[in-house]
Amino acid sequence: MKFWKTKSTPISFISGLLLLSAVWGCGSNSEQSTANSQQLATGNRQLANAQSAATKRVILFYGNSLTAGYGVEPDEAFPALVGKKIDSLKLNYTVVNAGLSGETTAGGKSRIGWVLRQPVSVFVLELGGNDGLRGLPLTDTRRNLQAIMDTVRKKNPDATIVLAGMQIPPNLGTSYTREFRDLFKELADKNKAVLIPFLLEGVGGVPKLNLPDGIHPTPAGHKIVAETVWRVLRPVL
Repeated sequence: MKFWKTKSTPISFISGLLLLSAVWGCGSNSEQSTANSQQLATGNRQLANAQSAATKRVILFYGNSLTAGYGVEPDEAFPALVGKKIDSLKLNYTVVNAGLSGETTAGGKSRIGWVLRQPVSVFVLELGGNDGLRGLPLTDTRRNLQAIMDTVRKKNPDATIVLAGMQIPPNLGTSYTREFRDLFKELADKNKAVLIPFLLEGVGGVPKLNLPDGIHPTPAGHKIVAETVWRVLRPVL
Protein backbone atom coordinates (compact mmCIF):
# COMPACT_ATOMS: atom_id res chain seq x y z
CA MET A 1 0.00 0.00 0.00
CA LYS A 2 1.34 3.40 -0.97
CA PHE A 3 0.49 6.71 0.66
CA TRP A 4 2.00 8.91 -2.02
CA LYS A 5 0.70 8.73 -5.55
CA THR A 6 4.04 9.94 -6.96
CA LYS A 7 7.63 9.74 -5.84
CA SER A 8 7.48 13.30 -4.56
CA THR A 9 5.50 14.48 -1.57
CA PRO A 10 2.46 16.62 -2.49
CA ILE A 11 3.30 20.28 -1.88
CA SER A 12 -0.06 20.86 -0.22
CA PHE A 13 0.64 18.15 2.33
CA ILE A 14 4.13 19.46 3.12
CA SER A 15 2.66 22.92 3.56
CA GLY A 16 0.17 21.44 5.95
CA LEU A 17 2.96 19.83 7.94
CA LEU A 18 4.53 23.23 8.49
CA LEU A 19 1.30 24.29 10.15
CA LEU A 20 1.02 21.16 12.25
CA SER A 21 2.43 22.55 15.49
CA ALA A 22 0.05 25.46 15.31
CA VAL A 23 -2.93 23.21 14.63
CA TRP A 24 -2.30 20.03 16.63
CA GLY A 25 0.17 20.97 19.31
CA CYS A 26 -0.81 24.39 20.61
CA GLY A 27 -2.09 23.42 24.02
CA SER A 28 -1.36 26.86 25.42
CA ASN A 29 -3.39 28.66 22.77
CA SER A 30 -6.71 29.80 24.24
CA GLU A 31 -8.70 28.99 21.11
CA GLN A 32 -7.26 25.48 20.96
CA SER A 33 -7.81 25.00 24.70
CA THR A 34 -11.44 25.98 24.25
CA ALA A 35 -11.79 23.53 21.36
CA ASN A 36 -10.24 20.76 23.44
CA SER A 37 -12.56 21.53 26.34
CA GLN A 38 -15.52 21.28 23.99
CA GLN A 39 -14.24 17.95 22.65
CA LEU A 40 -13.85 16.57 26.16
CA ALA A 41 -17.31 17.81 27.08
CA THR A 42 -18.75 16.06 24.04
CA GLY A 43 -16.99 12.86 25.03
CA ASN A 44 -18.34 13.16 28.56
CA ARG A 45 -21.89 13.55 27.26
CA GLN A 46 -21.45 10.53 25.04
CA LEU A 47 -20.11 8.49 27.93
CA ALA A 48 -23.11 9.53 30.01
CA ASN A 49 -25.47 8.56 27.20
CA ALA A 50 -23.70 5.25 26.80
CA GLN A 51 -24.06 4.61 30.52
CA SER A 52 -27.78 5.37 30.41
CA ALA A 53 -28.21 3.04 27.43
CA ALA A 54 -26.96 0.15 29.53
CA THR A 55 -28.14 -2.50 27.11
CA LYS A 56 -25.86 -1.23 24.34
CA ARG A 57 -22.20 -2.06 23.97
CA VAL A 58 -19.76 0.83 23.69
CA ILE A 59 -17.40 1.47 20.78
CA LEU A 60 -14.83 4.00 21.97
CA PHE A 61 -12.87 6.00 19.41
CA TYR A 62 -9.70 7.20 21.13
CA GLY A 63 -7.49 9.54 19.14
CA ASN A 64 -6.33 13.02 18.21
CA SER A 65 -7.80 15.76 16.02
CA LEU A 66 -8.60 13.30 13.23
CA THR A 67 -10.96 11.43 15.55
CA ALA A 68 -12.17 14.63 17.22
CA GLY A 69 -13.14 16.02 13.80
CA TYR A 70 -11.05 19.17 13.81
CA GLY A 71 -12.50 21.78 11.47
CA VAL A 72 -15.80 20.01 10.79
CA GLU A 73 -19.07 19.63 12.65
CA PRO A 74 -19.15 16.81 15.24
CA ASP A 75 -21.68 14.85 13.21
CA GLU A 76 -19.42 15.08 10.15
CA ALA A 77 -16.41 13.41 11.81
CA PHE A 78 -15.80 9.80 10.86
CA PRO A 79 -16.74 8.30 14.28
CA ALA A 80 -20.19 9.90 14.02
CA LEU A 81 -20.56 8.63 10.45
CA VAL A 82 -19.67 5.12 11.61
CA GLY A 83 -22.24 5.53 14.36
CA LYS A 84 -24.90 6.35 11.77
CA LYS A 85 -24.07 3.15 9.88
CA ILE A 86 -24.41 1.19 13.11
CA ASP A 87 -27.76 2.81 13.89
CA SER A 88 -29.06 2.16 10.39
CA LEU A 89 -28.31 -1.54 10.82
CA LYS A 90 -29.84 -1.51 14.31
CA LEU A 91 -26.71 -3.05 15.81
CA ASN A 92 -26.52 -3.11 19.58
CA TYR A 93 -23.68 -0.60 19.88
CA THR A 94 -23.28 3.06 20.73
CA VAL A 95 -20.31 5.18 19.62
CA VAL A 96 -18.31 7.41 21.96
CA ASN A 97 -15.85 9.90 20.49
CA ALA A 98 -12.92 10.45 22.86
CA GLY A 99 -10.74 12.31 20.36
CA LEU A 100 -8.67 15.27 21.54
CA SER A 101 -6.90 17.69 19.21
CA GLY A 102 -3.15 17.88 19.71
CA GLU A 103 -2.98 14.50 21.45
CA THR A 104 0.25 12.53 21.31
CA THR A 105 0.67 8.94 22.43
CA ALA A 106 2.14 10.24 25.69
CA GLY A 107 -0.95 12.35 26.28
CA GLY A 108 -3.16 9.42 25.38
CA LYS A 109 -1.32 7.23 27.85
CA SER A 110 -1.81 9.78 30.63
CA ARG A 111 -5.61 10.05 30.25
CA ILE A 112 -6.56 6.51 29.29
CA GLY A 113 -7.41 5.44 32.82
CA TRP A 114 -9.82 8.32 33.21
CA VAL A 115 -11.49 7.64 29.85
CA LEU A 116 -12.01 3.97 30.68
CA ARG A 117 -14.18 4.62 33.71
CA GLN A 118 -16.98 2.81 31.88
CA PRO A 119 -16.68 -0.60 30.18
CA VAL A 120 -16.07 -0.71 26.44
CA SER A 121 -16.58 -3.55 23.99
CA VAL A 122 -14.57 -2.16 21.06
CA PHE A 123 -11.66 0.23 21.47
CA VAL A 124 -10.49 2.03 18.32
CA LEU A 125 -7.02 3.47 18.92
CA GLU A 126 -6.01 6.31 16.59
CA LEU A 127 -2.85 7.88 17.98
CA GLY A 128 0.71 8.29 16.80
CA GLY A 129 0.29 10.73 13.93
CA ASN A 130 1.41 13.71 16.00
CA ASP A 131 4.41 11.76 17.27
CA GLY A 132 5.55 10.92 13.75
CA LEU A 133 5.00 14.37 12.29
CA ARG A 134 6.99 15.91 15.14
CA GLY A 135 9.78 13.40 14.76
CA LEU A 136 9.44 12.06 18.31
CA PRO A 137 11.43 8.93 19.22
CA LEU A 138 9.56 5.91 17.90
CA THR A 139 10.64 3.83 20.88
CA ASP A 140 8.50 6.16 23.00
CA THR A 141 5.60 6.01 20.55
CA ARG A 142 5.70 2.22 20.54
CA ARG A 143 5.92 2.05 24.32
CA ASN A 144 3.05 4.50 24.84
CA LEU A 145 0.74 2.70 22.42
CA GLN A 146 1.56 -0.58 24.12
CA ALA A 147 0.79 0.93 27.51
CA ILE A 148 -2.59 2.18 26.28
CA MET A 149 -3.50 -1.25 24.95
CA ASP A 150 -2.29 -2.88 28.17
CA THR A 151 -4.62 -0.61 30.15
CA VAL A 152 -7.54 -1.45 27.88
CA ARG A 153 -6.86 -5.18 28.31
CA LYS A 154 -6.59 -4.81 32.08
CA LYS A 155 -9.83 -2.89 32.46
CA ASN A 156 -11.77 -4.63 29.66
CA PRO A 157 -10.28 -8.10 29.11
CA ASP A 158 -12.88 -9.06 26.50
CA ALA A 159 -12.71 -5.85 24.49
CA THR A 160 -11.66 -5.91 20.86
CA ILE A 161 -8.86 -3.45 20.10
CA VAL A 162 -8.78 -1.89 16.65
CA LEU A 163 -5.53 -0.08 15.85
CA ALA A 164 -5.54 2.61 13.17
CA GLY A 165 -2.33 2.62 11.15
CA MET A 166 -0.80 5.90 10.06
CA GLN A 167 1.85 7.02 7.59
CA ILE A 168 3.93 10.17 7.32
CA PRO A 169 5.69 11.87 4.41
CA PRO A 170 9.37 11.02 3.88
CA ASN A 171 10.81 14.38 4.89
CA LEU A 172 12.12 12.88 8.16
CA GLY A 173 14.11 10.25 6.30
CA THR A 174 13.20 6.93 4.76
CA SER A 175 14.30 4.89 7.77
CA TYR A 176 12.15 6.84 10.24
CA THR A 177 9.23 6.90 7.82
CA ARG A 178 9.37 3.15 7.24
CA GLU A 179 9.75 2.29 10.93
CA PHE A 180 6.83 4.57 11.79
CA ARG A 181 4.60 2.90 9.21
CA ASP A 182 5.58 -0.60 10.28
CA LEU A 183 5.20 -0.16 14.04
CA PHE A 184 1.39 -0.24 13.80
CA LYS A 185 1.31 -3.66 12.18
CA GLU A 186 3.92 -4.92 14.62
CA LEU A 187 1.84 -3.78 17.59
CA ALA A 188 -1.38 -5.14 16.09
CA ASP A 189 0.23 -8.55 15.56
CA LYS A 190 1.79 -8.56 19.01
CA ASN A 191 -1.47 -7.67 20.74
CA LYS A 192 -3.82 -9.64 18.47
CA ALA A 193 -5.52 -6.38 17.60
CA VAL A 194 -7.48 -5.67 14.44
CA LEU A 195 -5.51 -3.38 12.11
CA ILE A 196 -6.74 -0.59 9.88
CA PRO A 197 -3.69 -0.51 7.60
CA PHE A 198 -3.86 3.24 6.89
CA LEU A 199 -6.60 5.43 8.32
CA LEU A 200 -6.23 8.14 5.67
CA GLU A 201 -6.20 5.81 2.67
CA GLY A 202 -7.40 7.77 -0.35
CA VAL A 203 -7.51 11.02 1.65
CA GLY A 204 -3.97 11.88 2.79
CA GLY A 205 -2.26 14.19 0.33
CA VAL A 206 -5.42 14.84 -1.72
CA PRO A 207 -6.00 18.63 -1.56
CA LYS A 208 -9.75 18.60 -2.27
CA LEU A 209 -10.35 16.14 0.57
CA ASN A 210 -8.44 18.15 3.18
CA LEU A 211 -8.86 21.52 4.84
CA PRO A 212 -6.51 24.36 3.81
CA ASP A 213 -3.97 23.16 6.39
CA GLY A 214 -3.42 20.12 4.18
CA ILE A 215 -3.70 17.80 7.19
CA HIS A 216 -7.27 17.47 8.41
CA PRO A 217 -10.04 15.95 6.25
CA THR A 218 -12.99 17.90 4.96
CA PRO A 219 -16.49 16.46 5.46
CA ALA A 220 -16.01 14.63 2.14
CA GLY A 221 -12.69 13.31 3.38
CA HIS A 222 -14.27 12.09 6.61
CA LYS A 223 -16.82 10.14 4.58
CA ILE A 224 -13.99 8.22 2.91
CA VAL A 225 -12.25 7.68 6.25
CA ALA A 226 -15.51 6.35 7.69
CA GLU A 227 -15.76 3.83 4.85
CA THR A 228 -12.16 2.75 5.46
CA VAL A 229 -12.90 2.22 9.16
CA TRP A 230 -16.21 0.53 8.47
CA ARG A 231 -14.69 -2.09 6.18
CA VAL A 232 -12.54 -3.24 9.08
CA LEU A 233 -14.99 -2.63 11.91
CA ARG A 234 -18.12 -4.21 10.53
CA PRO A 235 -16.80 -7.83 10.68
CA VAL A 236 -15.82 -7.16 14.29
CA LEU A 237 -19.37 -6.16 15.17
